[in-house]
Amino acid sequence: MKTPVELTELFRERGLKVTPQRQCIFRLLHGNAAHPTAEAVYAAARAEMPTISLKTVYQTLNDLAEMGELHVLDLGTGSGRFDPNVDAHHHLVCDRCGKVRDLHVDFPDVRVPRGKAQGFRILDTEVVFRGICDECQTEDETDKEKAHA
Repeated sequence: MKTPVELTELFRERGLKVTPQRQCIFRLLHGNAAHPTAEAVYAAARAEMPTISLKTVYQTLNDLAEMGELHVLDLGTGSGRFDPNVDAHHHLVCDRCGKVRDLHVDFPDVRVPRGKAQGFRILDTEVVFRGICDECQTEDETDKEKAHA
């Protein structure tokens, strides 16, 4: 994702308003690897700007997605996630807590065989690995130790 300064310039070039609220959202997303929901971005933005609206957050996130500056992810965790990392990568998803992490690995042979795309023109491929994150595994071990104590 571009820097907050670059995003400000991009919005201006496209004739979109650049407000302090939007600049706050740009800052919150820059370098954010947590794949936040709109609600999480809203909560963080409200800590800085109590008058920001959820509508402003959604509109800004959707504008950024339309510009290709972030990806909207539906990973089956209950809420859409926003990924500021627009470089090619895959994801790890914790089935217990919903945490999402980037996974940078190359799968050069993952593709739909010729003639099997059922009318689709494939634009992108993403592999999602599901499991239990290290923090949830540690909680499991702690719970087991307490049960045996």
